Amino acid sequence: MRENDIPLYALESLDPIKDFDFIGFTMQYELSYTNVLNMLDLAGIPIFAADRGDELTQIVVAGGPCVCNPEPLADFFDIFILGEGEEVNLELMDLYWEMKQQGATRTQFLEKACQIQGIYVPRFYKYSYGEDGIISKVEPTNGAPAIVKKRIIKDMDKVYYPENFVVPFTEIVHDRVSVEVLRGCIRGCRFCQAGFIYRPFREKSTDTIFRETKCLCENTGYDEVSLASLSTSDHSDIDPMLTKLIDYTAGEKINLSLPSLRMDNFSESLLEKIKKVRKSGLTFAAEGGTQRLRDVINKNVSEDEIMNTCRIAFEGGYSTVKLYFMMGLPTETDEDIIGIADLANRIVDLFYSIENRPKGRGVQVSISVATFVPKPFTPFEFEPQDTREMIEHKQKLLMDSVKSKKIKVSYHDPNVSQLEVILAKGDRRLCKVVYEAWKKGCKFDSWDEHFKFDKWMEAFEECGVDPAFYANRRFEYDEILPWDHLDYYVSKDFFIRENKTARQSKTTPHCRLKCSGCGVSKEIGGPCFAESKSNI
Repeated sequence: MRENDIPLYALESLDPIKDFDFIGFTMQYELSYTNVLNMLDLAGIPIFAADRGDELTQIVVAGGPCVCNPEPLADFFDIFILGEGEEVNLELMDLYWEMKQQGATRTQFLEKACQIQGIYVPRFYKYSYGEDGIISKVEPTNGAPAIVKKRIIKDMDKVYYPENFVVPFTEIVHDRVSVEVLRGCIRGCRFCQAGFIYRPFREKSTDTIFRETKCLCENTGYDEVSLASLSTSDHSDIDPMLTKLIDYTAGEKINLSLPSLRMDNFSESLLEKIKKVRKSGLTFAAEGGTQRLRDVINKNVSEDEIMNTCRIAFEGGYSTVKLYFMMGLPTETDEDIIGIADLANRIVDLFYSIENRPKGRGVQVSISVATFVPKPFTPFEFEPQDTREMIEHKQKLLMDSVKSKKIKVSYHDPNVSQLEVILAKGDRRLCKVVYEAWKKGCKFDSWDEHFKFDKWMEAFEECGVDPAFYANRRFEYDEILPWDHLDYYVSKDFFIRENKTARQSKTTPHCRLKCSGCGVSKEIGGPCFAESKSNI
């Protein structure tokens, strides 16, 4: 496109992107940051927000999970939208139209926009740093609020959900109907950012889910439906909901796909429903190889539950099981790593001990091990990441501990995980690093064949930024974190309390058993949905 002087354009209308009033990005993953710069450059839009002048046009906006700490992108965006966009997007568009009619400038529009809850305008916040490099002060300017609160939708049955959308005639990544089942999570796993930034927990009713599924399938012609949520099996009406959906999809010859399942609420009745829609293996997230470590991360899954889940799966005709684990978790020891291999070995032994196991097939236990990345808005946001040398030692230890050919192990590149944590926990000083890395040819960093770790390290060095300051340093409880002026309803005091509880290898019950006092109820003015369903 650059060689032929073709600007980036809209896929359907072919209009140049630079002619749009708003240019929006959904930031799902830290390693996509350089792609934003690349797209702006291809569109002919100035990469730095400060270079776009004061004309009210080309407003560059971002939302998605990564904007819970948007500071490494602050110099490139005009607006970040915190939380859920169904209502705030409309309010922002209405304001834009009104001020455009009045002939307002970009600055005047942004000064009004930042008064809308959920709108964060980074140019209106001034950062100061101490001699130790830690943030000493964040000062709002231009009348911007000192704390920016996220937006949420309270009633999931009334929220707008698109029933007609463009169906591409080319193959895309998520080439299916996606139906949202619930938002938030009751569990409180201490490593999981999504489980906290999407609180409070809210469900759609079975009738709403069924109506949207049927309508979308009829309108699009898709023959596959995916139920989207953090933990679909935590829906309070899971069995009747699946029965109703399966009856419909089976009759219409539509595939129904379910996400990974929890081991503490897996049952034979649930398996019977899953067998009707999933013929391949089952996937579960165990996360830790020992009970001590699972308690540290508040997984609240026992080894008995893990083994019982695998037994139900094997007796139900499955011979392939995939388990997700992490390494580099806080307080982790070599014993915890060896525990992953030991657990996998016991699952293999369990398969062959079952008389009514699937005949004519051997068991296959796949172990996928990710490197732990401490994320903002989690109890582990204060924790350092293991160094690359430590992770490589643990990866080798795990491989050496796996003896059975029935066990297949895969793990992540520690260099990728290191860059991910730096961008996840970084501040505005990383903007220049992201820019320099892009200039050195870094883009599509999440693709192995395009990842240029050496170029990133060159960018850090040339910008005078130490990667270890963000990746391998423990953040203190009382220091100002880059995201402390953003409010996702869960309090920092709660994260500190949970971090201390983790250090004692103690667990916190999930929200339906007991309110943990995370702060959400205070923000929404009453008990959250999970509390109201506590009798389930």
